[in-house]
Amino acid sequence: MQIAIELPNDFVAFQAEPAIRREISTSYALWLFQQERVTLAKAAELAGVDLYDFMVICKDNHVPVIDVSRDELLDELGSFGAS
Repeated sequence: MQIAIELPNDFVAFQAEPAIRREISTSYALWLFQQERVTLAKAAELAGVDLYDFMVICKDNHVPVIDVSRDELLDELGSFGAS
């Protein structure tokens, strides 16, 4: 699907169209991932980058990639010694 967005010329005067497309795709992918509407892998695909690069984008934007509370993590780690 292709969506057209009208942007004022002064917003895009210093960037080439491919860079704008990439930024919009990445921003939308990041937003969808934050809203838990897509998986990490699907967001990376939408952004046009590999999974590792999308994880870096998440880090740069302070978006957690793993949604585990401290208590959940401690419980999980504690279960390793319970065998």
